[in-house]
Amino acid sequence: MIEPFTVPFMGRALAELVLLALVCGPVSVFVFARRLAFVSDAVTHTVFPGVVIGFLAGGIEGIVVGALVAGIATAVVLTLLGRAGALSDDAATAVVLTAMFSIGVVLVSRRSSYTSDLTSFLFGRILTVTPRQIVETAVLAVLILGLLLVGARALVFRTFDPAGAAAAGFRIAGLDLLLNIIVALVVVAAVRAVGTILVVALLIVPAAAARMLTTRLSQMALVGTGLIILAAYGGLLASWTASVDYGIALTSASAVVLLLVLAYLLLLPLGALRSRRNHGRTAPHARRSPHELVG
Repeated sequence: MIEPFTVPFMGRALAELVLLALVCGPVSVFVFARRLAFVSDAVTHTVFPGVVIGFLAGGIEGIVVGALVAGIATAVVLTLLGRAGALSDDAATAVVLTAMFSIGVVLVSRRSSYTSDLTSFLFGRILTVTPRQIVETAVLAVLILGLLLVGARALVFRTFDPAGAAAAGFRIAGLDLLLNIIVALVVVAAVRAVGTILVVALLIVPAAAARMLTTRLSQMALVGTGLIILAAYGGLLASWTASVDYGIALTSASAVVLLLVLAYLLLLPLGALRSRRNHGRTAPHARRSPHELVG
């Protein structure tokens, strides 16, 4: 149960996933509460051209910078399009997603070795994480948690009562931009480890599963973080056991995501039971203030 993680690359992989759990758990709560699953999926794809350009310009070490620029640019564009009102939020997101991802595909296809180089970033390379990458993830994690610490209550207020938040003097566009940037930073932190495709699971499934157990946002964040850590340990262990003991190729990042989904499915009956118990009562969100929800 412990011995595989004494191998350096396994220990680094677990450390990387634990760092991601610390940020994905809380951020997934806001993604869930704001119904931003499609936006999160879009951001994971729109960073792809940044990853490609960063790789072409600076190799492996240029990926973070490229993804960071593309992610923040996406957050700004989505916020501006959403506030302009010319397109619906879904339409604006779809336009940005298809445009950016297509640019990435065009850039990748111009390289003869793209199948072995850049497509790995669609599915992740968690077992090749380096100490430098762990440090970079830790820096991004501190930045993300700092932004959440400063803006959590305002973000909760905007989530459940946007009109009230505006009347209280909060800039709704600024809060939307802040959340979009936070999501983009999470994607940048996770893209090399679990890939641009699987990272969306870390932003959606934890809060959805935690919602089966509690309605308090702070508790959902803690439960979601714990689920990611357990799935990280179990997925890496399952991948190691399958390949070493049975000769079966099992991608580590995919195993982690599958365990997260399994946890969600196992918790579904508890969620249904809670719904039946609460049937006919006033919805908890209607009876609680944003300050109570975040606490």
